[in-house]
Amino acid sequence: MLAACRILVTLSAQSIAAVEGVADVSQVRALVVISSRGSVSLGELAAAANLHPSRASRLCDRMVAEGLIHRADDPANRRQLILTLTPGGERVVRTVMQHRRAAITPILAQLTKPRRVELVSVLQEFAAAGGEPSDPDMWAMGWTT
Repeated sequence: MLAACRILVTLSAQSIAAVEGVADVSQVRALVVISSRGSVSLGELAAAANLHPSRASRLCDRMVAEGLIHRADDPANRRQLILTLTPGGERVVRTVMQHRRAAITPILAQLTKPRRVELVSVLQEFAAAGGEPSDPDMWAMGWTT
């Protein structure tokens, strides 16, 4: 189990290195959260990324300045901000996910199709047990194959 975790951590780190100079680890995590939901409030981002609200706010300030996200008032609640990805933020998420898919695909190709299906099911359960969102969008971003 730990060997598999090391491989996944390595692949994840390598995918983030693919956007080095554009986004750091915290930014990539935040961008993936926003991407998976379409838009989020600052509080929702802080909760989903396990960040203190003030740290999430500073992170968003940086991402707005770097052109990765757009921040706007929520028309339903003017005291709340809504965060969405800019085309630059979408590019970062797409690059990271493409890199992860490209790295994982040859590994998964060594498994039979029934074992791959079983692995996806087990990993979905594992993610849910660990508190990761079970949104279908997360899997639609390329995590199923």
